[in-house]
Amino acid sequence: MGKLVILPKEKVQYAFDPGIEPAAYAKPGDIVEFNTVDALGGQIRSEKDLVTSIDFNRVNPATGPLYVEGAEPGDALLVKILRIETSSKGFVVTAPGAGALPQIIREARTRTCYVKGDYVEFLGFNIPAWRMIGVIGVASSEKPSTGTPGRHGGNLDTKFITEGATVYLPVYYPGGLIGIGDLHAVMAHGEVCVAACEVEGRVLVELSVLKNSAPIWPIVEYGDSSYILVSMDTIEDSFREAADIAVKLLSRALGVDWVDAYMLASLTVDLGVSQLVDPRKTAWVKIPKYLLETRKVLEALASL
Repeated sequence: MGKLVILPKEKVQYAFDPGIEPAAYAKPGDIVEFNTVDALGGQIRSEKDLVTSIDFNRVNPATGPLYVEGAEPGDALLVKILRIETSSKGFVVTAPGAGALPQIIREARTRTCYVKGDYVEFLGFNIPAWRMIGVIGVASSEKPSTGTPGRHGGNLDTKFITEGATVYLPVYYPGGLIGIGDLHAVMAHGEVCVAACEVEGRVLVELSVLKNSAPIWPIVEYGDSSYILVSMDTIEDSFREAADIAVKLLSRALGVDWVDAYMLASLTVDLGVSQLVDPRKTAWVKIPKYLLETRKVLEALASL
C-alpha cells in the first residue's frame, strides 16, 4: 500500500479543464482522501435558503484536480472507492423549471435531511442511507463544467458509484487530473426533483492505472456486474447508445455475430436511468459478470 494523500475541501475546481494546476500528486497504489463541499457550494444553511438565491458559479464543486503519476493519454484510470463518510445534515432543493417535471413545479423549496447512521430522516420518514459520489471525472479537451456528465465522467449521479465500487475512467491528459465531489447521503435513480440529499463529506479511494485501456465511456464495477455509463443530450439518445455499445461489445468479446449478440443482450443486459436532470442525461447498461468479467468489458469497450 502506498502513502496517504489528502486533498482539503478548499481545493476545488468547477470545470474538468486540463489547464488547472494540480492540487496534489499521487502514485498508483496510494490512498487518496478527497474532502468535499456539497453540490450547493455550502450556500444552503437552512430551509430559509432557496436555490433560486445562490451563486450558480459555485455549484457542483469537485475537489481536485489530482495528478496521478504514470497515467498517460490512452490509459484507464481505476478508482477503487474504499469509504464514503458524510456530514450528519444535508439539504434537498427544487425550484421552478427544475428537474424532470419542470413545467409543473411552481415554487422553490428547501428541506433538511438528517443522516443518522444507516438511515436518512426526511419529513419523518426513515430512508435507508446510500452514500455515493455524484461527480467523478478527469480533464477533457471539451473543458466541461463539473455539473456536466460525459465520456470523461463528471456529474454522473449514478447510485453504483458507492463504497466497494471501482470506477474506470479514460485518461486524456498526463496525470488524468481527477476531481471528486457532490456527495449524496441518499438518491434515487432519476434524481427527479434536481437534487439528492446533498451533503459534504470525505472519500477514500485507491488509484491504479491500466495502460492503453481507456474506455470510450466510464465503467463502474460494482457487485456482480459492470455498468457502462452513457451521457448524451436526451435520455433516448443515451439509451440508444448504451444498447448499441452493449451489443457490439458482446459480439466482440464473446465471438458471436451481431444478431446473436443482439438477442443475447435482450436476455441478459439491463438498461436503466442514472439521472434525468443534468445538462446531459445519463443512462447505464448492466453487463453481468457471469457473462463477461469487468476487465473483458473494458478490453472490448476500449477497442470499439
